[in-house]
Amino acid sequence: MKRVFVGLSGGVDSSVAALLLKQQGYEVTGVYMKNWSQDLPGMKCPWQEDYQDAKRVAVQLGIEFKMYDFEKQYRHKVVDYMIREYKAGRTPNPDIMCNQEVKFKIFLETALEDGADYIATGHYSRVKHGKNPELLLARDSNKDQTYFLYRISPGALNKVLFPIGNLTKSEVRALAKKHKLISAERKESMGICFVGQIGIKDFLSQYLEGKPGNIIDQNGKIIGKHDGAVFYTIGQRHGLDVGGGLPYYVTKKNIKKNDIYVTTDLQDERLWNREVRLSNIHWLDSVNEEIHKRSKLLIRTRHRSKLITVNKLNKSSSIWTAELDEDVRALTPGQSAVFYMGNRVLGGGIVT
Repeated sequence: MKRVFVGLSGGVDSSVAALLLKQQGYEVTGVYMKNWSQDLPGMKCPWQEDYQDAKRVAVQLGIEFKMYDFEKQYRHKVVDYMIREYKAGRTPNPDIMCNQEVKFKIFLETALEDGADYIATGHYSRVKHGKNPELLLARDSNKDQTYFLYRISPGALNKVLFPIGNLTKSEVRALAKKHKLISAERKESMGICFVGQIGIKDFLSQYLEGKPGNIIDQNGKIIGKHDGAVFYTIGQRHGLDVGGGLPYYVTKKNIKKNDIYVTTDLQDERLWNREVRLSNIHWLDSVNEEIHKRSKLLIRTRHRSKLITVNKLNKSSSIWTAELDEDVRALTPGQSAVFYMGNRVLGGGIVT
């Protein structure tokens, strides 16, 4: 009997993942990853409640349960990285880094050393194991999470199971209700990966000092003040506190001068790009890079954004440039862009 260690967060997706694995005949162990326990001003970290919920689910399912403490690694690999990137004026994606460094690296390594044959999570994604394993889109396109998973190593993919990848969210909820799991009605977690329900600005303000600076409109006129350029991101609309008239959108940041540039025009050319430059490229398969240049590729520049056709893909030194079939809005340095071919994830990189 194969042993699977499933990451249990206390939420409905990971709970149903564990349920399905048990039904499929695996020897299942639930693991709560303790990645963050620090309270922040006005925000109590919910890790103890999450841990207790995960433990209750394990008891309900009659599976072994344990906790892995990855707090030091998470702080070093995810939080420190996130703070460095924001300080440099970029907008990183902590969930992608968490998946790369914690869930599908440290958790996987620890679980295998602990006797597991596989690890599993409640991600909406599918995997095809084999000599060249493939990461595939989930059946539920509205919930698909492959955008966050593209930096998994090919070796790790062969050791990963995604039990709910063939289900829709409503089917997952229905299964949880049918089996009376305590997580059946639990709300979605939309906060920072493993940190809880806290806004990114509130979180960053504990580590970065914001200084007041100018908000400059498309005509070069100073129209207001902000509380730190590091806290804003390209395309952002809310939180500008500029009164009256049409909404403003951030088009650019100057970290050295501490200025942010905005526009009221959604068609402003500074908000749109037909070319994506990527660094730190990561290919999920072992196929020669030349195939990626020739194949019919699609690209996604943010979670849930539509897939856009890539007309041409070039590499110069360590930078890849994708020329797109249509303009994409609010391309943001530090975020990821992910390549697809059909329902298969090929890899991606960091927008530069």
